[in-house]
Amino acid sequence: MPKLDQNHFAPLLKSKMSPESYRKLTDLENEALFNFVGEYTELCEPDSVYMCDDSNEDAEYIRENSLKTREEKPLTKKGHTIHYDGYNDQGRAPGATKNLVSKELVPLMGALLAKEREEGLAEVREILKGIMKGKEAIVKLSCEGPTRSPFSIACAQITDSFYVGHSEDLLYRRGYDHFRLMAPGERFFRFVHSAGRLDENGNSIELDKRRIYQDLDDYIVLSTNNQYAGNSVGLKKHSMRLSIKLAGTEGWLCEHMFVMSVQNEKKGRSTCFCGAFPSACGKTATAMLPGEKIIGDDIAYFRNINGEFRAVNVENGIFGIIKDVNAVDDPLIFKTLQTPGLEIIFSNVLTGPDNEPYWQGMGVSHPKKGWSFSGDWFEGKTDDKGVPIPYAHSNARYTLRLGYLENIDPAFDDKNGVPVKGIIYGGRDSDTSVPIEESTDWKSGIILKACTLESETTSAVIGQEGVLAPQPMANLDFISYPIGAYIANNIKFVEGIEKVPPIYAVNYFLRDEKGQFLTHKLAKKVWLHWAEQRIHKEVGAYRTPLGFIPKYEDLKALFAEIFAEDFSEGLYRELFKFRIDPWIAKISRAVRFYYHNAPDCPKEYFQIWKSTVHKLTALKERHGKFIEPGAYSE
Repeated sequence: MPKLDQNHFAPLLKSKMSPESYRKLTDLENEALFNFVGEYTELCEPDSVYMCDDSNEDAEYIRENSLKTREEKPLTKKGHTIHYDGYNDQGRAPGATKNLVSKELVPLMGALLAKEREEGLAEVREILKGIMKGKEAIVKLSCEGPTRSPFSIACAQITDSFYVGHSEDLLYRRGYDHFRLMAPGERFFRFVHSAGRLDENGNSIELDKRRIYQDLDDYIVLSTNNQYAGNSVGLKKHSMRLSIKLAGTEGWLCEHMFVMSVQNEKKGRSTCFCGAFPSACGKTATAMLPGEKIIGDDIAYFRNINGEFRAVNVENGIFGIIKDVNAVDDPLIFKTLQTPGLEIIFSNVLTGPDNEPYWQGMGVSHPKKGWSFSGDWFEGKTDDKGVPIPYAHSNARYTLRLGYLENIDPAFDDKNGVPVKGIIYGGRDSDTSVPIEESTDWKSGIILKACTLESETTSAVIGQEGVLAPQPMANLDFISYPIGAYIANNIKFVEGIEKVPPIYAVNYFLRDEKGQFLTHKLAKKVWLHWAEQRIHKEVGAYRTPLGFIPKYEDLKALFAEIFAEDFSEGLYRELFKFRIDPWIAKISRAVRFYYHNAPDCPKEYFQIWKSTVHKLTALKERHGKFIEPGAYSE
């Protein structure tokens, strides 16, 4: 759209906004923001537009209207509400999600869901025409990262969903005052969302017109006919895609990572780690381990600040998978979810006759009837194919503020971020990777660990579950410029960093021949504390073909100290033997993936992968199928 003086939209906005809302918009003296609101008010045609500032009164207005419109319903505990997405709108929708790029760039995007920009904008803008008729739109300003910091990115969203506005208020820092202090012409991300036409349950009807289009040239996301927060909350994964693109042009990183601090009480120290895991692979469970402190559970920005590798949590809350959150495995989250008086949104779980939420893996008996993501639910209900419908969706969620957590690290709001001492990559892998392995250096960690990461698909993405899929950097769904350049930027980022963090690959999902997990869920705490000791040069390690693994005596001591458990040497050897054939297959799959999906991937990376396969093949002739811990030498 051509540049316009804000007076072009003034008559329209005055007719749609109350004097107070119009004043709040014009007080910011931000012409780009004014024109953004005007342009999409003109296109989407809401009946009215409400402008939010940072006040608690405006936050309460959004909450009250989410209840009035029945996008949310109150639960028994004060502050707790329930939201339901439509039956077929329960996860990210890759088929409807596109990165809009120039025609010349499309061939280089490979697997990155690219669409030619002008074609995509014309398509989605046609869908947006008049889509908000009969509704009120809200304009909400937020900030990614702490406000007024080196990491800050301002964001503006216009949506006709009060549930989306409520979610953003829980998940992100309010940004009206941040906009007030911005310099003229300073960039901000823009998001437009509409749930579209709704059915009698308040769910989006026209899923055939569901679109999540990211314009990577203009840093705007247009999202239509959906409600699931991963598709509708602009500052979540949409903003992440924009940030990844921006970071790639400016020399910093946006990664799909938690930020946490491991607490060593004996030594009186706190050590920060960042970790990337595909969805539903233990990411939040790791960040929320009992005894440790959380800074953020999903998205991190990395910057080189005075030669130090520093990170911030982009968000101010958690949009977490609730399946299997229970008092045994996730005691801190579970306790928080049971606390009255906290503002918490549950989504797509069962509401029982007692008006309490019930989810899969909760650890308590659930009612035999109630209301669920499928509508009126009863034990034995089936879908149109005769398949039983579970009482709660496996991708059901909870949304809450980080400040509610008793294990929050005070550094979570530090404007200069926290110093990162270790990086973790983990996926779902039942027969290949050991529980933890330290890479030999940063570059090999990126190429041999992060780039070869795989995971079984889960319900967080619409489609078949349980399929082994490539997940480079745990970020494939969100990378927004060619993969080869993205990998190169990750490798290059540490140039000028005085102390480069070691990279660790973790795997919580090794199984025995009967399909049983080899360790309990909280064993991950031992792996993290071993990494913490390695960073502080307090324990040694055995060399492997791809890095370093713990020694038995160090893990035995940690299991005894942390859990008062005996860790057997037999289990250690089973867990940490190097599995040659699966690793050859894993790297070979990576080669095929990058060959077909990353046209810009440098030949050097293929040479590293292929030479590693040759090396492992030669080692098999000497060692057989496995290399026992401590048996490898170069």
